[in-house]
Amino acid sequence: MDRKPLISILVSASLFGISTPLAKVLVEDIPPVALAGLLYLGSFAGLSLYSLGRRKGKLDPEGRARLERKDLPWLAGSTVSGGVLAPITLLTGLALISGFSASLLLNLEGLATALIAVLLFKEGTGKRLWGALAFMTAAGVFMAWDPGLNRFSVVGHLLVVAAMVCWGMDNNLTFRISGKDPVQIAMVKSLVAGSISLSIACLLGMRMSLGPTVAHALLLGAFSYGASLVFFIKALEGLGSSRTGAFFSVAPFIGAVSSIVILREWIGWLMFPAAASMLIGVWLIVGERHSHIHLHEAVTHAHSHDNRDMHHLHKHPKPYPAPHGHEHDHPEVAHEHDHWPDAHHRHGHKP
Repeated sequence: MDRKPLISILVSASLFGISTPLAKVLVEDIPPVALAGLLYLGSFAGLSLYSLGRRKGKLDPEGRARLERKDLPWLAGSTVSGGVLAPITLLTGLALISGFSASLLLNLEGLATALIAVLLFKEGTGKRLWGALAFMTAAGVFMAWDPGLNRFSVVGHLLVVAAMVCWGMDNNLTFRISGKDPVQIAMVKSLVAGSISLSIACLLGMRMSLGPTVAHALLLGAFSYGASLVFFIKALEGLGSSRTGAFFSVAPFIGAVSSIVILREWIGWLMFPAAASMLIGVWLIVGERHSHIHLHEAVTHAHSHDNRDMHHLHKHPKPYPAPHGHEHDHPEVAHEHDHWPDAHHRHGHKP
């Protein structure tokens, strides 16, 4: 199996994981709705610089297909759910609970992604995935205890859970266009989401002073939201929604460790069973093997590919670099090999 999607999702998780404790510091000076807008506008600014360099140089040799009109419904849905609703509810909840607890509760994004993928979009899954999600969710529950209050913080935690559901829907909608240029997708989502959130903040009369705090928010957005989103979309194409969500569950652990260092937060012995549960969940996913005879129905679509694998043997009127992106046909074929439910493996499974 191609391990590039695994590397992409781990980079994405690391960048996003450190954002929670850093955002916890910023939310003390910037209202949550305004901060959500700044983070995504920072994401747009960083991606714009990257895109400019990509056009002038060769920062992206993958030749990704561009967005089309038919992609707009998926993009609009993912922007509203993941770019507007999710960050606002997360940052509002973050203001009420510790950064340590909020970081580990991000585990529930993987569970929400998998449940939506299986229940609404009929994505195949297996026992190892559900076992991994169970262990990762258990880790999040362990970390939800707030030692300062000596109880669970219900409102704050419910807001974070709601954010995870929104991002779970976002992941599944984005998967439908994950074969297109991830930088273009991330730029559009960031600009629209950032503009909407800041507009809402202005309409609600929220004020913030221009200064270093705003600059820090924009910088955090460029890396933890912009760059992270690009790597996440790349992983979606190769792993599918449910497995990408499960792998992304290492982000909460990274956020929790960062909280210890940055915020000096600690919840005692509960950290150890949480860490063990997280590691077991990752091991279950990484060790998954899935191989059987399966049928690929005839389909026409566009995504980045080369002509050296068993799914892309079509001819071109002129030589193309590898990889490259364009609309192409897949004839019907039946064969067997290791695979995940990626962009080419959307078949059903017998019980």
